[in-house]
Amino acid sequence: MRLSNRVALVTAAGSGMGRAGARRFAAEGAHVVVTDLDEGAAKETASLIGGDGGSAEARQLDVADVSAINDVLAAVDREHGVLHVLYNHAGIPGASGLQMPEDQFDFGVDVNLKGAFYLAAAAVPLMERADGKGSIIFTASVSGLVGSPFSPLYSMTKGGIVLLMKSMALNLAPKIRVNAICPGPVDTPMLPQFFGREPGANVADLMSGFMASVPMQRPCQPEEIAAAAAFLASDDASFVTGVPLPVDGGYVAR
Repeated sequence: MRLSNRVALVTAAGSGMGRAGARRFAAEGAHVVVTDLDEGAAKETASLIGGDGGSAEARQLDVADVSAINDVLAAVDREHGVLHVLYNHAGIPGASGLQMPEDQFDFGVDVNLKGAFYLAAAAVPLMERADGKGSIIFTASVSGLVGSPFSPLYSMTKGGIVLLMKSMALNLAPKIRVNAICPGPVDTPMLPQFFGREPGANVADLMSGFMASVPMQRPCQPEEIAAAAAFLASDDASFVTGVPLPVDGGYVAR
């Protein structure tokens, strides 16, 4: 119950890592504002949290829409008056390679980088009311620490998240801590999308080859990412800020 009596907002919480994080925050005592582009999926997560005995509400949110970001935060302000934890998780694989239509480039940047920037910035006034308990957590990637062999665009956006996180950590200390989780391959429905973006790609072979480079020899489970997020959100991480935390089975240790 490290997050008892705290309010947490999680983006892309309708499935996968976001859902696992929302459920873990609720299990730790937080009231969770579950957001997702798919409102039905957000409601399903909130229902699961209620079934677990936790407290949650669901809201539709397109993180690429700045006005939608402001609307959701205004609702949090009206109903709770404070935000303790922002888990800025939403992201997409984006287009692979170096040749892509401009609209696909823009979409990848809007979701992975622009949305994360505007949501974090807009949440600051609410988090400044958290009496020094504010924690912003970004989802970056190991591809933001080392180059992705599949997607320069993805590496560019996730590398940008790492430096955004460090800059905000310096800017907002000591009132708000800011960190990033850098997952390796995680066993979610999105994982095959990373390997299946090229026409005719052999997804099974590509995934198998990538897993061979992970020292732990398996993908991460969403609950393992959620455990790291719960640590960073809690007072157990009270002196941790500006850290890109790999949860990657040893991938970047090579």
